[in-house]
Amino acid sequence: MTGLILAIDQGTTSSRAIVFDGALKVVGAGQKEFKQFYPASGWVEHDPEEIWESVIATCRAAIDASGREAREIAAIGITNQRETVVIWEKATGKPIHKAIVWQDRRTAPLCARLKRQGLEKVFTKKTGLLLDPYFSATKIAWLLDNVKGARKRAEKGELLAGTIDSFLIWRLTGGKVHATDATNASRTLVYNIATNAWDPELLEILRIPAALLPEVKDCAADFGTTDAGLFGAPIRILGVAGDQQAATIGQACFEPGMMKSTYGTGCFALLNIGTDLVRSKNRLLTTIAYRLNGKTTYALEGSIFVAGAAVQWLRDGLKVIGHAQHSGELAAKADPTQDVYLVPAFVGLGAPHWDAEARGAIFGLTRNTGPAEFARATLDSVAFQTRDLLDAMKKDWRDGKAKTVLRVDGGMVASDWTMQRLADILDAPVDRPTILETTAMGAAWLAGSKAGVWPKARQFAKAWALDRRFEPVMEDAERRRKLKGWRDAVRRTLTNH
Repeated sequence: MTGLILAIDQGTTSSRAIVFDGALKVVGAGQKEFKQFYPASGWVEHDPEEIWESVIATCRAAIDASGREAREIAAIGITNQRETVVIWEKATGKPIHKAIVWQDRRTAPLCARLKRQGLEKVFTKKTGLLLDPYFSATKIAWLLDNVKGARKRAEKGELLAGTIDSFLIWRLTGGKVHATDATNASRTLVYNIATNAWDPELLEILRIPAALLPEVKDCAADFGTTDAGLFGAPIRILGVAGDQQAATIGQACFEPGMMKSTYGTGCFALLNIGTDLVRSKNRLLTTIAYRLNGKTTYALEGSIFVAGAAVQWLRDGLKVIGHAQHSGELAAKADPTQDVYLVPAFVGLGAPHWDAEARGAIFGLTRNTGPAEFARATLDSVAFQTRDLLDAMKKDWRDGKAKTVLRVDGGMVASDWTMQRLADILDAPVDRPTILETTAMGAAWLAGSKAGVWPKARQFAKAWALDRRFEPVMEDAERRRKLKGWRDAVRRTLTNH
């Protein structure tokens, strides 16, 4: 048995597969994009068959690129876009409808109705989540109500439902295993994160038959074995986690107080809060960070809808930069005497405001404001939004007295200027790792540690390597002044203030 691990990273716009060796180095990779479907305003769908084909193709490509054979791979780890759901036939594995993607808003009327009935507190208490179309269960309810014959077939036990990890596990094992892990289950809106079980009351409210749903396992567990015909030899599936939790694991955030923030199109920040279930009073989500050996570790999570997307707006909308990586260079040239604030509420504001109707605004413009000031305001907005999340997390956990280590990943972290600004606004160190494939690495570690060929958590954490630490250098008075200006700008933008 070698230390080779195959990580499947099934994302929102593409599927990737990476082979890691025993030294935790990438030795082979494959990637394939797939089509996005927008059948109506606010609706987003994927073709599950196309996702399946892309996963198989990228796995084969990664194994080929590694120069090794499937029989040499000790295990597979899976990480996936969270909250996206599929319902398929138990007998054939064929989906009854396209997958409804996490970004989809079609269940907003159902969520609004449940809120009017006073049920949000019930859901939040049990699941740590808010009543929002973002989460999976209302999507399952929609499919049962809107696909002809689906509800009857579900009640007869002819159908199965799950997030993308469950669909892939079912297909990879030839229909032998219907399972998910605790992190994906915790994003469905019907999983009780205190009892670690599907909640009968919530299932009844949404009229979802329990028989539809997968068995919930630890993140590192036996999820079955792939059909030998897929890759040339059977491979055990031993690790599963939703993408943001997998990144938290890949960043080795195993201790309470450690926080990771992923800067992609949006930003997802998770703070490890240990084994105590802390319920947020500041409009954050309480979620399962991971469950290992039957022991649940929780996290507070905050979602920023627009991070890298604001840089894309600079490039594609305003055309003030030619490439995203030029944003930091341009921002560095901005006039330090101008205080320009961009509130990038292009699709509303996420945590901790949760104002879906807010729209973007810019404040502080003068005749001297130009492209450099726009670039700085755009990158500042990411730092300010992260500070809002961190402040909310601190209020929720340990009365704000805990020191936080922030580990970062995602496309934006390559910019030194942006990371220095982040450290300055947070007034906290920001650590950028040498390996930025943290999501795939997290899935690989779950599988590798379960297979016994990769180090356990403590040794894996020691292997985490720092590329650079950014320490705050901004004067306190300047930071306070900038934060005051930002909060005033947000207040003016909110529709629910």
